Amino acid sequence: MDIKITPSLLHGNVSVPPSKSISHRALICAALADGRSVLHNVLDCEDTRATTDALTALGAHIGSCGSDTVVTGIKTPAKEADIDCRESGSTLRFMIPIAAALGTKTTFRGRANLPNRPITPYLTEFPKHGVSFDTERMPYTIEGKLNGGVFPVTGDISSQFITGYMLALPLIGTDSTIKLTSELQSRPYAELTADVMRTFGCTVNIGDDYFAVSADARFTPRDHTVEADMSQAAFFLVANAIGGSTRPVNLNYESVQGDRAIIEITRDFAENGGKAFDVDAENIPDLVPILTVLACFADGESHITGCGRLRIKECDRLAAISTELNKLGARVEEAEDSLTIHGVKELSGGDCITYSDHRIAMSLAIASQRCTGPLIIRGADCVSKSYPDFFGDFARLGGKYDVI
Repeated sequence: MDIKITPSLLHGNVSVPPSKSISHRALICAALADGRSVLHNVLDCEDTRATTDALTALGAHIGSCGSDTVVTGIKTPAKEADIDCRESGSTLRFMIPIAAALGTKTTFRGRANLPNRPITPYLTEFPKHGVSFDTERMPYTIEGKLNGGVFPVTGDISSQFITGYMLALPLIGTDSTIKLTSELQSRPYAELTADVMRTFGCTVNIGDDYFAVSADARFTPRDHTVEADMSQAAFFLVANAIGGSTRPVNLNYESVQGDRAIIEITRDFAENGGKAFDVDAENIPDLVPILTVLACFADGESHITGCGRLRIKECDRLAAISTELNKLGARVEEAEDSLTIHGVKELSGGDCITYSDHRIAMSLAIASQRCTGPLIIRGADCVSKSYPDFFGDFARLGGKYDVI
């Protein structure tokens, strides 16, 4: 879907969709519990559907009761499964160790850029713990049952590997430890995993360089409500900071989501009169595209650092957001793991592409508020990956667009 936005300021209340990160984790914890859980406010999007389908393939029963999601945990794991992760890196990296811990011979498939996203920590460790891994190329096939023990894992590729192991280890029944071999980037996502696991009865012991799960750890069924997504709230908070007047009405300001940092960043931006800012994005990588939009309209030179890992997301997000905003008259300079942004007063209109990346599409839509002419976004329907009704909310807030 290609759209043409006529620039206008956004205003009004908006209910931010449920957290995608928490939805993934809650679905998995419920599916690994012995019994029936009821999940409220689960995000329905392409990525969470991929996780739901994966859990069903492994033996869980997942259905709807009104607006709730009812999950009956896996009693007898499937002997074999074929899992289409679609474009979801979370689904792939979470489900590989879970399938291994269940002893299910599983083939993993994916689309778009997913086959290019690294899975190195599993390739090196699985053979040492009883699981074979066909590594030639995606589709990947694993076979065998994962043994416990110590799992050395690098922390500088993705915290999703830590989460995958954390979710799988309670299924093994032996004391097991994830040992970090480098600094863990995006640590708040691993801590979020531990928080959701704790809700479902599993305690994870966390140290500076390890995550430990005891032999007696077990998931237990729960009723659980998924809170609003701070990374999606970021689009509306930045919209406010650059001239709009929207109000997200359902945020948990005590959230453990790392992306809650956007509240303080936009608050400081307003209190400092829109001056340039510096942000280390090591722990908040999903905020980088929309923070780049914010920096475009700052007074002075802003720096976003610690974001080299965005080159292996749905697309090379550093290159994508720089290229598309610069088409519109922004002044974004790209380095290997950072961005330097020189503020401008306004952007022109233009014709942009999304690289099939939901966060690029939504960031460009917010930037349209400060464009002097129409903005065309090609492939805007990629927002279905995380926020299917984004453009519906955009229109309800006064955004003006036509499908072309």
